[in-house]
Order: sequence, then structure tokens, then C-alpha cells
Amino acid sequence: MLKRTITDRLIDWKNTPDHRCLMVRGPRQVGKTFSITRFIETEYESNIVINFLENNSYKKIFSGDLDIKTILTNISLYVRDSKIISGNCCLFLDEIQECPEAITALKFLAQSAELDVIASGSMLGIDYNRPVSYPVGSVEYIDMYALSFDEFLMAMGVSDEVNGKLEQCFIRKEQVPWAIHDKMMEYLRLYMVLGGMPEVINAYLRDYSVAAADKKQREILEDYRYDIAHYASSDIKIKAERCYFSLPDQLLKDNHKFSYSVVEKGGTRRKYGSSLDWLTGAYLIKHVYNISGYEMPLSSLAMEDNFRIYTTDIGLLMGMYDYTLKEMIIMPENEKTKLYNLNKHLKGSIYEALIADILIKNGHKELYFRKTEGSTFEIDFIIETRDGIIPIEVKAGNSRSKSLDNLLKRDEISYGYKFMDSNVGVSEKKITMPLYMAKYLKQN
Repeated sequence: MLKRTITDRLIDWKNTPDHRCLMVRGPRQVGKTFSITRFIETEYESNIVINFLENNSYKKIFSGDLDIKTILTNISLYVRDSKIISGNCCLFLDEIQECPEAITALKFLAQSAELDVIASGSMLGIDYNRPVSYPVGSVEYIDMYALSFDEFLMAMGVSDEVNGKLEQCFIRKEQVPWAIHDKMMEYLRLYMVLGGMPEVINAYLRDYSVAAADKKQREILEDYRYDIAHYASSDIKIKAERCYFSLPDQLLKDNHKFSYSVVEKGGTRRKYGSSLDWLTGAYLIKHVYNISGYEMPLSSLAMEDNFRIYTTDIGLLMGMYDYTLKEMIIMPENEKTKLYNLNKHLKGSIYEALIADILIKNGHKELYFRKTEGSTFEIDFIIETRDGIIPIEVKAGNSRSKSLDNLLKRDEISYGYKFMDSNVGVSEKKITMPLYMAKYLKQN
């Protein structure tokens, strides 16, 4: 059974006085239903589960008046064996995107003291199938993705003692014992190949077979093709699919900048921009914008037409490539010379996609980069923290970090990170960290 950190956040929500209805958002097949169901079964004396995708008749519960008395009466009629224990009951509205009226009803359910309410949806239909009245001010939100690298390590059986040692090394900027470092790099490369989709991890753990996990990844990608066709409007569905599955080719380019012409020769923002918006609303991709300066907030310096796009799970990106690439990444160290012959742009982009995955799942809602046209200056990621603007360079090998070195000469930049296959080191304002240490860059 995979342990998910969202359980702790659900407990915090339940224990917060006067909490509102909770909406758990995220891509399909990342474990939302399983995690929420297990939580309400453990934390409440009674619970009512309404899955609109499994039982279409449940939509009738919300087809008329939406006052709390009518809703509760309808639930008793349509949900077999439903029992509301006042003050100790949770109503779980799953796949809520299938019933826009239920989204509207959250406004009224939030006023009930009899039960807590959790809603969950894939987001594929929520933003593009809006109810008449969205429950603004009545809902709290938690975003849930596939397993993070931290959760992946728990699934692999990495002990709290090892994690504690790693965190200590990160905080104190001390070198990681080499035996731990080497093993962590093995786990990181495995995570690059598998990603965090629960079914993929479970497929791997059954027989420790990367091939079995690869098969499951490709099945999920085909499911996503179907989801796009099912939920996207007719004018978007084909274009959204083309955009999503163009990402491997996008990352092959020298600067990794998203180009509509890669999707289709002569493609333009006018034709494909709304498709990218749809994929973003479905939590399938993340925009990372180029910025023109270093003043906070960085959002004010973002270049609207200059961005990179990453998948929200590294494993799904890897599933779009040939299986041979996975073999090259996880092969034994004595055979790694083959990996160095890999297209340098692809190799660099995969490591960048890995760090993007870790940052996204750590709660960083906004990510940026800096690349100056006509020069070699490039910073892979820039984040905002309590310490100000923090630049991040990602290296697949042991190359120098000239751009980061130059940027750190600026007084307004306190420090920056260089993540690579190396141990911890500090040189003035530059902090070198092993790639796996990116898991400690949490959103404030």
C-alpha cells in the first residue's frame, strides 16, 4: 500500500475549526479516490461516497432545489445504506466534474454543520463545463499529483533514518556519506524512468520489472488520449492531443522553448494557445516562463510568448520516448559510457524535466527560467522564496555553471543552487547539491 503525504493535509483540514468544503484537484489516476476513501473510512464514524462516473443516477440528487434539506433527503433516497451521524460524517463527491450542479451545491453544503464535504475531480471537465454558479468562498483546495520523489522513496522502503540524515546534510550543507549518495542516485534514476503514477509504481513493485511499469505507463498515456477526446470541446481535442504528445520533440530543441511549429508546420498561438490552456487546466502540463529581470514578483516580468512546458509527472514524459532510453538511464555504472552518446539536448532536458517534476510536486505553483536570446546565458529555473529570488542550474554531467556564477555576482541574489550528479559543496554564494536533494526545495 503506497503511503501518500496528502493524508496529513487532510487531517489538518479536518482539525481546522470552521473549515469549508474541500476540493482535491489533480490529474486522473494519481490516487485521489483511494487516498480520500481511506482517509474518511479511518477518520469518520460514517461516510457517504457518491461517484458520479460510476453511477449516473446520482446526478439526480442535485437536479432540483439545492438547499441543504433537499440535498440530504435526496441522498437518503438515492444512496443505499447512507447514514448521517451529525458532526462525525463525511460526504465524498467523487468525479464531481461529471455533475456541474454538484459543484454549485458546495455553496450550500458548506453551510451544514452536520457533515464535512470533500469533492474530487480530474479537472478535465471542471473548468470547461462550468456550473451556473461556482461556489466562490465556500471551498478550500488541495492539489494532488502522482507520487513525489519523497513518496517514491517511501515506496522503495528508504528509512526515516536515511531521510533524516539527508535532510541534515542539506540544512548543514555537509557531504552525504558516499554509500548513501550512490544509492540515492540509483533511486533517482529509477524515479526518472518510472515517475510517480501509482499504477506504474505498483506494476514495478510486483516483480521489480521496468518493462511491466513501461507497459502500464503507455496504457495510461492511451487513457489520457481518450480523456482528452472525451472531455475537451470539439474545437480543442485534436489540437490538445497534438500539443501534449509533441513534448518529447519540444525538449529535443536547443533552447527547449515551446514552439507551435513543432506541433504543426506553420502552427500559431492563435490556433493552439487555447489547447495549452486546456491541458494546464487539466493539470497535465506546467508552463515555465522566461523572465526579463530579477525583481519580485517574477510574474510581472514573465514573457507571455516565451515559455517551456513540462509534464506534471516525469514518468509520463518518459513513456512517450522509446524504451531504449530508459535502459540507458538505469544501466549499471560500468556501461554508462553509452549514455554520454545520447543527444546532449535530450539528456539535459530530461534532467530539467526531472527537477520540474520535483518542484511542481513540492508545491511550487510558479516556476521561471532566464535565457537571453543571442547569448549562452541560461538559468534553468528561478523560484521565489523567503530569501528572495533563488536561481537553479541543473547539470546532467559535471560541466561548469558559468551562467549561475555570473548571476550570483548580483547583490540582490543571496545564493543559488547547482544540482548535479555530485556531492554537496559550497563556493561562496553557489551551493552544489546532488540532484536528489531538490526534494528539499519546498514551497514556503
